[in-house]
Amino acid sequence: MKLSIRDLELQGKTVFIRVDFNVPLAAGGQEITSDKRIRASVPTIQYALEQGAGVILASHLGRPKGKPNPELSLKPCAVRLSDILQRPVKMAPDCIGSEVAAMKPAPGEILLLENLRFHAEEEKNDAEFSKKLASLADVYVNDAFGSAHRAHASTVGMIRYMPRAAAGLLMDKELEYLTKVTKNPPRPCVAILGGAKVSDKIDVIQNLMKFVDKLLIGGAMAYTFLKAKGEPVGNSLVENDKLDLASKLMAEAGDKLMLPVDHVVAAELKEGADCKTATTIPDGMMGLDIGEQTVARFASIISASESVIWNGPMGVFEKPPFDKGTVAIAKVVADSDVLSVVGGGDSEKAIKAAGVADKISHISTGGGASLEFLSGIELPGVAALTDK
Repeated sequence: MKLSIRDLELQGKTVFIRVDFNVPLAAGGQEITSDKRIRASVPTIQYALEQGAGVILASHLGRPKGKPNPELSLKPCAVRLSDILQRPVKMAPDCIGSEVAAMKPAPGEILLLENLRFHAEEEKNDAEFSKKLASLADVYVNDAFGSAHRAHASTVGMIRYMPRAAAGLLMDKELEYLTKVTKNPPRPCVAILGGAKVSDKIDVIQNLMKFVDKLLIGGAMAYTFLKAKGEPVGNSLVENDKLDLASKLMAEAGDKLMLPVDHVVAAELKEGADCKTATTIPDGMMGLDIGEQTVARFASIISASESVIWNGPMGVFEKPPFDKGTVAIAKVVADSDVLSVVGGGDSEKAIKAAGVADKISHISTGGGASLEFLSGIELPGVAALTDK
């Protein structure tokens, strides 16, 4: 267990909170198109303020390649956060330096530092840069789960120079739910994996096989497994260099691993394309979604489970009609009254498209971080926090 912000004495202290304000911006960098990540940080910020702390917020935004880029400034985030909190948010001209140090927030005040990645030293986890960040505050809190798989100055390096480092409320929740479903999950425990490539999910598959009772595979990655079994896959997306690996994984998993038994197929991938359902994929056609029989089989297993881990869509859900399988599975998970943890951006979009986000136990905010967690990899930004 890691120290939580709730375990810290914050009265009169300056708290450095690493947040994830890596928000999508419209061209030109002035307009935020989704403030979901900013809103996700609000409970931790408000808690620190209520406890009498002065708050310094730090984040990266985009890939400025180690030098200032006005289009990737965090200024729009300061404006949006101020609107959400209905209180001033001061914007620093940089994230280190004497001018920034002079802006130290008094209790009840908020200062947002400029984009950490305007300095190449951030991603290099540079010791001197880490010290400069640490010198700004009394205590450290990481609430950016989406960056916890990166060993950068703001997620790992500066912690060496802080007396205590704790998880924020969002990070706490991520660790609680991801630990619940991976360390001692309510059983039967089912994992649903989708997406395009087996290669992206090798470590996840191998780790999940150690503790789940069933592993349901959908999405384009299923066709690599099916081809490895000798089944016809037509023009479906296949990683031909991963066929031996797919055979090995299936041999290791035995009857734990389940593949689609029917498919929604079409001659080309485009929205509104003519399609049909087939148990065998004909030549000249490609599998683009799981079929109704597969939905029914997967649904019966999910409904009988006690916990579900889901990462990756079941088809090309961005292009109807190939979204039906993913939406159907989302509704089954939501209606099954199970402990459900969904990770990855596409899975979250699917859950929201199905209108069932409020029925999922936890939707992870960190795509890459949640994948690494599910792979059994210790996240550097979590490992660096102070143990309870």
